[in-house]
Amino acid sequence: MKKTLAAQLIKALESACAAGDLPPVEVPEFVVEKTKQAEHGDLASNLAMQLARPCRRSPRQIAEVLLKHLGQGNGLIQRTEIAGPGFINFFLNPAAWHSVLPQILAQGPEYGRGGWGAGAKVLVEFVSANPTGPLHVGHGRGAALGDALARVLAFSGFDAQREYYLNDAGNQMATLGRSVLVRARQLRGSDEPFPDNHYKGDYIKDLAAELMATPQGEGLLDLPQDQAMALASKWAGQKILDGIKDDLAAFSVNIESYFSENSLVAGGAVERTFAALWERNLLYEAEGALWFKATEFGDEKDRVVKRSNGEITYFASDIAYHLDKFRRGYASLVDVWGADHHGYVPRLKASLAGMGRPPEDLTVVLVQMVNLLRNGEPVAMSTRGGEFVTLREVVDEVGGDSARFIFLTRRSDAQLDFDLEVAKAQSLDNPVFYVQYAHTRVKAILRKAEAEGVPLPDPAATALDCLAHAAEVDLAKRLSEFPELVEGAARALEPHRITYYLHDLAGAFHSYYNASHVLVDDPGLSAARLVLILAVGQVLANGLGLLGVSAPEKM
Repeated sequence: MKKTLAAQLIKALESACAAGDLPPVEVPEFVVEKTKQAEHGDLASNLAMQLARPCRRSPRQIAEVLLKHLGQGNGLIQRTEIAGPGFINFFLNPAAWHSVLPQILAQGPEYGRGGWGAGAKVLVEFVSANPTGPLHVGHGRGAALGDALARVLAFSGFDAQREYYLNDAGNQMATLGRSVLVRARQLRGSDEPFPDNHYKGDYIKDLAAELMATPQGEGLLDLPQDQAMALASKWAGQKILDGIKDDLAAFSVNIESYFSENSLVAGGAVERTFAALWERNLLYEAEGALWFKATEFGDEKDRVVKRSNGEITYFASDIAYHLDKFRRGYASLVDVWGADHHGYVPRLKASLAGMGRPPEDLTVVLVQMVNLLRNGEPVAMSTRGGEFVTLREVVDEVGGDSARFIFLTRRSDAQLDFDLEVAKAQSLDNPVFYVQYAHTRVKAILRKAEAEGVPLPDPAATALDCLAHAAEVDLAKRLSEFPELVEGAARALEPHRITYYLHDLAGAFHSYYNASHVLVDDPGLSAARLVLILAVGQVLANGLGLLGVSAPEKM
């Protein structure tokens, strides 16, 4: 509706200029936006104010001229008013909002899809937890966010792909191998103490027992230490990764690509990155280490890329990894990181700038902690994991839909309280139940119509002018906002906007449902109301789909 009205205003300006009522001017940047208060109309524009300087007239005078040439906007406008220094407020005809209903039903699952991305390739990298233990509940929030971002970007016209970066090189994998190896020896009666700085979760004991029961594990303890540790590390890392993939699948997250850090190192990508940085005079040696000149690009200090013992730093691998993403043809990158990595962002952007990439081609979305509660009280540590509550435990208890929706109910950079009992509740206190129940109510009305022999209307041939009740017009207005809402969520990388929208739409529909009957004695009114609720159901389903949440027909 905003775009339609903006187009009408541009036509009015062109008409005013052609008639000599305004001097010839180029169309300035202006906005048409939703008013904050209903008494100020449905929409408002600052076009007259933007024209004041080029036209050398007061905004209110310009507004009067524009409104003369705008008229009723092809039946769109009921009335207008000029407010304050020159804002134009528009009160639209109810029929203007009705027109969106047939559009929604004609487009169906495609309603809200946009072309803003223009097919550009974007890679969303998320979760990327070390394959040294199962995913915990905090990883679940990042998984829900990253997957929803990819869905929203794809729906907005991008060629969006998902990737998981495997930190499978370096000390953490060696530590995993030693942890499993020590537990394996203990299972065979060794009194060897377990190192304090190793992985202590009960899952390590389970991995050791499982490995010892395999053919590979039979001779494990007879191998030299280095060989035994390498075998244990590789086997355990793969088992953990298989579990991570299973957990993500149970959470309805489909990762198209798992990218190995080890492949970067083994394939020489890191050394090639060093060579490119040397060519650009962006490296230097000091204190026996190799440093990147990050301060030349706004970072607070230079950064080590190779330690004095020859060990490659995570930062060096990350530079090579992100350059590889661009080499694969991605125009922009989105990384979903834990909020504790916020200090890492400037140095990575500095490295990209040093290699000639605009830093804005990388966007890092930070995810804050999850506080897990039960009836408002903090949940004790998991008896299974030893240190954390796993994502799988949460999904098994509350269901994937509830977990995903609740993870997406707040901005990613705000801490989230996740109450397990609320997430399980089959009541309107549960936010996902509240939205899904609205969808099932639509489906229940349709089943009732079928049972009573009421045919589904043809939306394009149904007279909708009888939808004059304020609640009906309000629902149509909300539905018309969905495409812009989706684009805004994509541009800001904020899928929680869709969660808010769905909750508000569901609330408006529940209120309408409780106050009005859809199937009434007047066939024309019944048909119009069926069109309205069909549109509500479609938008609810589309929005839930963008969050990766199901739209059930019965609950």
